[in-house]
Parts: sequence; structure tokens; C-alpha cells
Amino acid sequence: DLAIDTLQASPARIYDYFLGGKDNYAVDRAAAEEIMKTVPDAPAAARANRDFLTRAVRHLAAQAGIRQFIDVGTGLPTQGNVHEIARDAAPDARVVYVDHDPVVLAHGRALLEGSPSVAVVEGDLRRPEELLADPRLNELIDFGEPVGLLLVAVLHFVHDDDDPAGLVGRLARRLPSGSHVVISHGYDGGMDPGDTEHSQAVYRRSKLPIYSRGPEEVARCFAGLEILDPGVVWVPQWGRPRPAGPAPDPRWCHFIGAVARKP
Repeated sequence: DLAIDTLQASPARIYDYFLGGKDNYAVDRAAAEEIMKTVPDAPAAARANRDFLTRAVRHLAAQAGIRQFIDVGTGLPTQGNVHEIARDAAPDARVVYVDHDPVVLAHGRALLEGSPSVAVVEGDLRRPEELLADPRLNELIDFGEPVGLLLVAVLHFVHDDDDPAGLVGRLARRLPSGSHVVISHGYDGGMDPGDTEHSQAVYRRSKLPIYSRGPEEVARCFAGLEILDPGVVWVPQWGRPRPAGPAPDPRWCHFIGAVARKP
């Protein structure tokens, strides 16, 4: 049975609170408010990251012809879930959501599994082969056809010792040519070091500490893949026309990201 810990903050529930969701507990709200003392932009950053996911999935479904998606570290269901975005462009799109947070699995199964082309499975990014061997995942995903692999706001919870770039490589190895990988990652470039330390301390007290990585480190996660223009950028800069006038400094969003294609 899935045990839900309501005494310790959960990153998925903190993120849900930032997005204005209802699936969070007092401990998560307290942690979120603590983070906002030093990162007042945190809710806007969460929305910017979610908007990046929306644009990336739309691009994959509408432009790249992707009809099946694996969303790893999916977080709690919110407005504009991956299957909804994908189906706007491709009504036959199939989506498997993967997470190991019991709250995410419980809510996800309750809200998302009404459709035969959507599944919510338990899996851990740090065990990629096991994750990809899941029977339900293999019912929906055909590894003979291109796949959209989504690793959005999840790799910054992976310790260097677990080799995040290596984990992405092990997942990408199973994907056929024409598949795409979408990554967004927390990055404290431009933040005051004291503020960084304070917000990271809040996550350390939750179940998952957070690790900032810069553009070069994130680019290493795409080894062997072709990173699409404009490369690894602040997430508001991806998939949007360049603004005509002066754009606001994008560093406020605290997330960088990119999309890459497997040749």
C-alpha cells in the first residue's frame, strides 16, 4: 500500500502549492512559504517551467510527429497535463506518467487513468532499466516508434553520485531514432549565494535536496543527441519568438532547459 507522509514536505506537493493546486499539506505550504522568503519568484518560476513543458510537448506532437510520451517524475496532476497538451495536436497520443512519490501515484491514478491511452506507473529515474521494463508502460509504448521522453524539473533532485547524465543516457539508449528528450533543470545562476543556500536548505529538510546545475552540465545530459535551437536556455526563452522590445531578465525563472532529438 502507498504510505503518504504528511509530516515531511514533499517536492511534488511544494510545486503543486506554487502552481496554485490543492493537493498539498500544511507542512508543504510552510516549506513553500519559507522558500518564497528568499525566492519570491518561486510560484512564477514553477509556472514558467510548466509553460516550457507545454510548448515542448506541443512542438513534439505538432512538429516532430511524436505520438507517445514517457513523463518521468511527473508530479501531481494539474491544469494542462501532458496527455491533454499532446492530444490537442495528436488525438491518438499515448502517455505514460512515471513517479515514485506515493501522493503523485494515488492522485495520478485517480484522475488520469480513465483513458485507455494513459497510464500512471511507479518507477524511479535512478533505476532506468527497471523503469523501462514496466509491463503497463510496455503495453502503451512501442519502442519501435519515436518516443518523447520528458524529464522536466526532476534531474535537479538527482545527486552527482547517481550520475544524472548517465541516467539520461541509459534511458535514451532504449529510444529509437527520431525520439526526443525534453529536460528542464533548476539553476541558481544570478541568485545571491545566501538565498540559494536558504532555499536549498528547505528542500534538504524535505525528502529530496535540490542540486543546481548550469548549462554545460545540463548539455552533458544530452550526450549523443542533437540539441535543437536555441540550445540550453532559460526556459522562458525556449520555443517562443524573440520579443521585439527589451525582454525582462530571464534569470528570475531559475530553470534552464532544452529539447534534443535522437539521430
